[in-house]
Amino acid sequence: MGEAATAEWHDQTELTYTTLIDANHRVSSLYNLVNVPSAIWVDEAGRVLRINEGTYSETIALGQTTIGTDEYRPAVRDWVMNGADSPYVWSQAEVPAKIRRRTSDEALAEPTLKLGVHFYGLGDEALARSYWERAQALFPDSWNFHRQD
Repeated sequence: MGEAATAEWHDQTELTYTTLIDANHRVSSLYNLVNVPSAIWVDEAGRVLRINEGTYSETIALGQTTIGTDEYRPAVRDWVMNGADSPYVWSQAEVPAKIRRRTSDEALAEPTLKLGVHFYGLGDEALARSYWERAQALFPDSWNFHRQD
């Protein structure tokens, strides 16, 4: 879990940006992120400028379905080149307004998932897994929950 689970990938990649390993789901909970990967654009002053779900750099075909978009990479490049003047940057009022709202089951899934993380940290994988399975049943669309398990 956490850094150990991603170490091989990070070691093979020359990253040119900062990544966050959100092992305790603090950031994904705060912004209600349900996809992996996700991105949050943060400027040098620490202001959140945009929250993107499914931040694949291109469209990817998976059998009969596709994921991702070819629009994300040009948006990031525009932001890098133009900073706050980029048309892809959201206003400070837009950021909280665009955070996806949870249903009551999704809201219950959050602490249920975190109980699983807690018990996993204590070494009780069986109990952790039971909480993770319950969280997934409450919020089956969250890939963060599936990948935690």
